Amino acid sequence: MTIAPSAPPRSAVTDAPGRVRARRTVPVAVALVAASLPMFMATLDNLVMTTALPVLRTELSASLEQLQWMVNAYTLSFASLMIAAATLGDRFGRRRVFVIGITVFALASIASALSSSAEMLIAARALQGAGAAAVMPLSLTLLAGAVPAARRAMAIGIWGAVSGLGVALGPVIGGAVVDGISWEAIFWINVPVAIVAIPLVRWALPESHGRRQSLDVLGLVLAGTGVLSLVWAIIRGNDDGWGSARVVGGMALGLALLAGFLLREQRTDHPLVPLRLFRVRSFSIANASALAFSIGVFGVVFLLSQFLQIGLGYTPLEAGVRTLPWTAAPMLVAPVAGMLAPRIGVRPLLASGLALQALGLAWQGLLVGQGGVVYVDLVPGLAMAGIGMGLTFAPSATAVLADMAPDDHGTASSVNATIREIGGALGIAVLVAVFQAAGGTLTPEGYAAGLEPAAYVAAAIVGLGALVTLWMPRSTGRVVPSTTV
Repeated sequence: MTIAPSAPPRSAVTDAPGRVRARRTVPVAVALVAASLPMFMATLDNLVMTTALPVLRTELSASLEQLQWMVNAYTLSFASLMIAAATLGDRFGRRRVFVIGITVFALASIASALSSSAEMLIAARALQGAGAAAVMPLSLTLLAGAVPAARRAMAIGIWGAVSGLGVALGPVIGGAVVDGISWEAIFWINVPVAIVAIPLVRWALPESHGRRQSLDVLGLVLAGTGVLSLVWAIIRGNDDGWGSARVVGGMALGLALLAGFLLREQRTDHPLVPLRLFRVRSFSIANASALAFSIGVFGVVFLLSQFLQIGLGYTPLEAGVRTLPWTAAPMLVAPVAGMLAPRIGVRPLLASGLALQALGLAWQGLLVGQGGVVYVDLVPGLAMAGIGMGLTFAPSATAVLADMAPDDHGTASSVNATIREIGGALGIAVLVAVFQAAGGTLTPEGYAAGLEPAAYVAAAIVGLGALVTLWMPRSTGRVVPSTTV
């Protein structure tokens, strides 16, 4: 049983049928940087805006709904196009599509920085998400093909740590840049990163191809519009009324489109998401737990980063720094989890990691609900959530690929990343809806009233994810040392 993607022979790589070129020997550390730097940039922008949201609300006269779309336009575009990007990478060259994604991401970052209205920023963020869609899934596949099999588990562990770090440090870096320069600078910083990353990727990561198949455009449209319709309906629920024709109709349309997507995937010869992958228990459980994780964590990060400013009076930088008990833990824990997975399997790591996160989220809700909370009271809960995140990232990536055939690695990775991004968008929509329904407002007096029940709901969802992981096969991710008879 493998725990990571298998690589082609180290001596050569095939660019096209009948044509083989020699592969340059590249240090593992260089390959790691080449694959991880663009991925870090893409994951960072998931939440880099969170500490800037109160500033954007003032400078762009944005409503709470527009603030949600500034984040969700990125995540939904990211999620909807990720599998399509992986399919195009398999067909036309993974490195080629990877570089195109970096370029689109950088250009969209420039457009975001130049936005003068909330609507312009939302549109630019959607384009930015399209670029990220080509970066995130292909980075893992390219890394797996660039490192020796003996060091691949370690490389995936580090990659998982960097991925988690990008998500976790978003509020910190965003707060520092907004406080020290301006909100526009959180997008300008992507440009020099892209300028460095593109030549490094072309030098360090060999080109590779996967199974060549047609792109399921109809499936892409059905899935993308279905999720968009559901998220839109949830966001509009409190304002329009949960029984209103617009909200009920939006949810019904979304569910119908997603049902149509599943039927399409069963009948087409070239499905966007091969449903046969979900017959593999480790893959299904890993994705179910990833969905629960994303819904709970992304939604609370969106709300908590603003609570530190609106409710406790910190500046964007001060708020970002105070998330460090949550964000710094994965830097230490994720590499250790990546090294432990081959010895003990991923199930105990995922179950304990999600359980700790659920406890951390519940801790925050409990203290906020008591009133008069000060920052130091939140630290134990933030630390529990951070340690839990560190135990989750690398084992989750390992579980997704553990029992997959090599030709399915790109698709499997893309499906997992897509589910996590959809979970993030749903998490923000659902928890903000809970926040508003409980009477939460963007004022110092009203914020805690909405944050308390939202944190409890998030804790329950993540806790459910921890229970789901108990159905993960015990052997998933474990490597049994071979013996010579």
